[in-house]
Amino acid sequence: MSAEPRINDRIRVPEVRLVGPNGEQVGIVPIAKALELARESDLDLVEVAPTARPPVAKLMDYGKFKYESAMKAREARKNQAHTVIKEIKLRPKIDPHDYETKKGHVVRFLKAGDKVKVTIMFRGREQSRPELGFRLLQRLAEDVEELGFVESRPKQDGRNMIMVIGPHKKKAEAKAEAKAERAARDEAAAAASDENA
Repeated sequence: MSAEPRINDRIRVPEVRLVGPNGEQVGIVPIAKALELARESDLDLVEVAPTARPPVAKLMDYGKFKYESAMKAREARKNQAHTVIKEIKLRPKIDPHDYETKKGHVVRFLKAGDKVKVTIMFRGREQSRPELGFRLLQRLAEDVEELGFVESRPKQDGRNMIMVIGPHKKKAEAKAEAKAERAARDEAAAAASDENA
């Protein structure tokens, strides 16, 4: 069965509850009279509630209705934000400078509204000291707590220890904020170039 509503001659019921083109209730009318009214007003008779008793049909321009609903669906898809999980890999014995670099990546991902999966990889004898990895993950979580929260606590998974940090801001909010920041920066650059000219 198709998702398309039945229109005009495809509506096969003896009577319908008719709604006018401006949303006004016409009442329950025989299908022949409803089709006649549709032809007179140069509109289509569209079944909007087929499960109602009697079914509800509305007088409308079906082509325009279909176009507008397609545009709404497209707009909704465009505004939909996809959650992305970024991954950062660390070692238990990480150099302070390397730690700062990796932390910078985590901060950037969280600011963009993405989740971050932090993986600590243990090799050889490091596997007997999981508390080193746990402490490192705790430290990272504390360092970025103003941007994100620990979504799943650190847990051992074979040779790895994994923790997920989620952003406080939603992806859509982060996008809007970045757009506003970019616009302000462009404005400042344009004003500076005008002064130099």
